[in-house]
Amino acid sequence: MINRRHIRVKVMQSVYAMAQSHNDDLVREEKFLKHSILKMFDLYVLNLQLLVEVQKLASKKIALSKKKILATSADLKPNTKFIDNKLINAIAESVSVEGYIELNKLNNWELDDEYVKIIFDELQKSNLYQKYLNTEEDSFKVDKTFVIDFFKQIIAPNEKLGDYFEDKMISWVDDIPFVNTWVVKSLSKQKNTLFVLGSLYKDKDDEDFVTNLFRKTVLKQADYEKDIVDKTPNWETDRIADIDMILIKMAITEFINFPSIPTRVTINEYIEISKDYSTSKSSYFINGVLDRISKEFVNEKKIVKIGRGLL
Repeated sequence: MINRRHIRVKVMQSVYAMAQSHNDDLVREEKFLKHSILKMFDLYVLNLQLLVEVQKLASKKIALSKKKILATSADLKPNTKFIDNKLINAIAESVSVEGYIELNKLNNWELDDEYVKIIFDELQKSNLYQKYLNTEEDSFKVDKTFVIDFFKQIIAPNEKLGDYFEDKMISWVDDIPFVNTWVVKSLSKQKNTLFVLGSLYKDKDDEDFVTNLFRKTVLKQADYEKDIVDKTPNWETDRIADIDMILIKMAITEFINFPSIPTRVTINEYIEISKDYSTSKSSYFINGVLDRISKEFVNEKKIVKIGRGLL
């Protein structure tokens, strides 16, 4: 499922897109924001389904080998450990996965099956595959360990596959690392042969967090900019990186409008995001500005935290 940090990243990207395009259509951009988050689930399912499609390809090749005129003993009695893999079979037989694919028409691997072949070829050449086929132990644990390593070592780092995903949807460029981690976590948590797709959001609070953080940041950013200017007397606003300005505004939105989120959690989250998306010195700048703003807001009682927010 999507976590709060990646939600913040997605909101940051939408606020930035609005600023760069000088677009003030809040409704339209909010729809795109939610659509891009929903499409992350497509990317997640496509990665899971790729495991199944590679297994299907392996099965087809075994069937063809048996039909050879000069079939060898290896062709006639092939090693079926991969096509019998319990975890991949669980995904293949999952009603929730199949239903999602049909509902959302995710026929990518039928239309672009060359990527399935690319991954299978790379798998066959790997020591990982040969070691797995030679493993005598037949258990769900062994099968799961192999699938996780298969994904981490071969699927996730494949550049051609990454380029393919980026071409399919531009917002996936930044989503790929997160979704890869999501897939690995899902596979790691699997304990039996019943595979059920989880939810995109942890709960309704996280889903509402997307809307509220985006709307309140955009609608109040002019006011927040005044607060930022007051706390950065030695900086002209045009000298502050655009991303830094947006991250600070989003943090102020959280200070004021999300009483259950501790102030220090908010500051730390935006510092970490700045390390990935802004300049090398941004984290120090953002930390200093937010620290000053938060202390003043507490004194002015603009920040009122409750419950977990008091921690």
